[in-house]
Amino acid sequence: MLFLAIVLSALVSYLLGSCNSSILVVRLLKHQDVRDFGSHNAGLTNTLRCFGKGCAALTLIGDLAKGIIAVFLSRGICHWMDVGLTAQQDVHFIGYIAGIFAILGHVFPLYYHFRGGKGVLVGVSVFLGIDPKVFGCLILIFIIVLAISKYVSLGSIIAAVCCPIITFLFQMLQRGDMPMWYVWLNTGLAAVMGAMVIWMHRTNIQRLKNRTENRFSFHKTKNV
Repeated sequence: MLFLAIVLSALVSYLLGSCNSSILVVRLLKHQDVRDFGSHNAGLTNTLRCFGKGCAALTLIGDLAKGIIAVFLSRGICHWMDVGLTAQQDVHFIGYIAGIFAILGHVFPLYYHFRGGKGVLVGVSVFLGIDPKVFGCLILIFIIVLAISKYVSLGSIIAAVCCPIITFLFQMLQRGDMPMWYVWLNTGLAAVMGAMVIWMHRTNIQRLKNRTENRFSFHKTKNV
């Protein structure tokens, strides 16, 4: 039953992740495909640059909601199927599974020819459902790096690198009678989420090396 619950949770999270907020918002409000503009990425930064703050705000809300909903739906599936997980295990183990597949859905959306975003917001928002303290630390790291460098991609990459480290530290602090292998399992799943985000930023990493990466701005471009 546990295996079935994991498979069902993964499927639900992937389908939910495939609902790309940026694509939906821009199509509904601007009757355009965000992937045809700017960096061609269906994410928050490209939406802000090409379509302004209104579309970006709705994209932000949608992507944050996706990760949180995926976690709670997966927990609900486990309770419904009565797989025997403790409350703490529901929050962590199933939450990470939901996060991984929600990111996969966002990056490779079933409904949009597998062309999506980079999964940063979805990945970070998952921690609101799993462990808000980890979420707060990751957001703080992102904001500090962004404020210093003005590069959204660099902030996202560094936050992704820190994801398994912070997860491990908080897991140890909150361990209680949790076995050590379980701490390492959750840390490993967090590392998978971080690695997915970093992989999706490989072109940004190259542009950062070449010093051709766009700096963050609240102003939209004039190509729309």
